[in-house]
Amino acid sequence: MQQKVLILGVGNYLMGDEGVGVHLARLLSTELNDELIDVVDGGTGGFQLMDLFESYPTVILADATLDHHAPGTIRLIQPKFSADFPNAMSTHEIGLKDVIESLILLDKLPQIYLFVVSINKVQPLSIELSPEINMSLTELKHKMVGLAKSLVRTQQDVSYP
Repeated sequence: MQQKVLILGVGNYLMGDEGVGVHLARLLSTELNDELIDVVDGGTGGFQLMDLFESYPTVILADATLDHHAPGTIRLIQPKFSADFPNAMSTHEIGLKDVIESLILLDKLPQIYLFVVSINKVQPLSIELSPEINMSLTELKHKMVGLAKSLVRTQQDVSYP
């Protein structure tokens, strides 16, 4: 039986660009129609996301990061340990790192692909994305859906004796 791939957007919707992952998940939930790809808005769920991570062999995450790259820069990271995640910006990332550490200890860590979007700043009490981040959403969407569909095809190509 073929297993599903999870696309999980995390971030704080009320902190402007920091919520880019949530904006992406909301966008994909209305546009993506693939029975083998689930989309979830993980918000700032922290440990509440642990069951999701345990339920899928592959998780594709979208999150914002404050780094030295230009706003809207998209990078793909394949973290194996919590230390591989970008530096924390807000409490949701601390919770996410704790979830990853717990899954490692339980030997239940799925394959994780993390798309990070570089942002310039966190805008408290704003649900609006800056123009640079808003423009990057289309590219982020294509990259994440392309990866998810590629992973689903790879699973379909595997034949079992």
